[in-house]
Amino acid sequence: MKYGVFGKTGWNVSSIGFGAWAIGGSWGKVQDKDSIKTLYTALDQGINLFDTADVYGDGRSERLLAKLKKERKEDFYIITKVGRRLAPHTTGGYNGQNLTAFIERSLKNLETETLDLVQLHCPPSEVYYIPEVFGVMDDLVTQGKIRYYGVSVEKVEEALKAIEYPNVQSVQIVFNIFRQRPSDFFFQLAQERKVAILARVPLSSGMLTGKMNLETQFETDDHRKFNRQGEAFDRGETFSGVDYQTGLEAVDDLKQLLPDGWTMAQFALRWILMHEAVNCVIPGAKHTGQVIDNATAADLPEIPPDTLKAIDDLYNKKIKPLVHHYW
Repeated sequence: MKYGVFGKTGWNVSSIGFGAWAIGGSWGKVQDKDSIKTLYTALDQGINLFDTADVYGDGRSERLLAKLKKERKEDFYIITKVGRRLAPHTTGGYNGQNLTAFIERSLKNLETETLDLVQLHCPPSEVYYIPEVFGVMDDLVTQGKIRYYGVSVEKVEEALKAIEYPNVQSVQIVFNIFRQRPSDFFFQLAQERKVAILARVPLSSGMLTGKMNLETQFETDDHRKFNRQGEAFDRGETFSGVDYQTGLEAVDDLKQLLPDGWTMAQFALRWILMHEAVNCVIPGAKHTGQVIDNATAADLPEIPPDTLKAIDDLYNKKIKPLVHHYW
């Protein structure tokens, strides 16, 4: 595992983290005993950053991470997200009263007095134009309820606006072989401002593992079944906004570029880590084999230039017209 400084926080963070959405819910059935075993394995592999949210299983993944914290002696970071509990999810809901209540609930779930880092959880675009919201987050830092704060965004434009606020420490954004726009301009600016970048949805909802086909069935509570067209939340969260058949065809092409001995998941994660602006990639995992496979990607050699060019050509031809200008 490789480690690097996480923005201005001073944290030394593993380049591969752990995304805890899948162990909370919306990815099919999962047992807590299996999730705890997977979390143990993540620590064993050198992972020291765990990303969760208060809505993942209605606090389930936060509570699992609290259990991990009690049972293991290693130091690690838990970063969570708030805002999506709002119903309806509106700009006006991002106020001091609601944000404080959400953070109090996460403090209880995580059994701690101070949260390491809290991210606004993909709020409406208008929120980024309300300085008072970020003033509330500053107040929560002053009160000692949170150490740092950042944002999780849907769109590059939101990321660019967010880092205008000086105390935004991190931006979590969808970035993978199928969603490359953040690297056009945002990455450079974030580096200049020493804002940490977390690459989320790195395996395109599992599409980039290469294990899916037209016959693959998803459970009814799996967003890959119920959110293909954005029926429940932004469609860019599911398969990166790429339609299923096109994604499968592109993955077949990518398999022809796969270095010997690598899995497709490792290939996709190592591609992200070729971008030095990315501080941490946060793939999810529901069992130990997945987390070992993910963690190993950090130690693989660089992808050769001719392979990178072939990936770019594939993106420009098959994927870019479908996603690039939407997010």
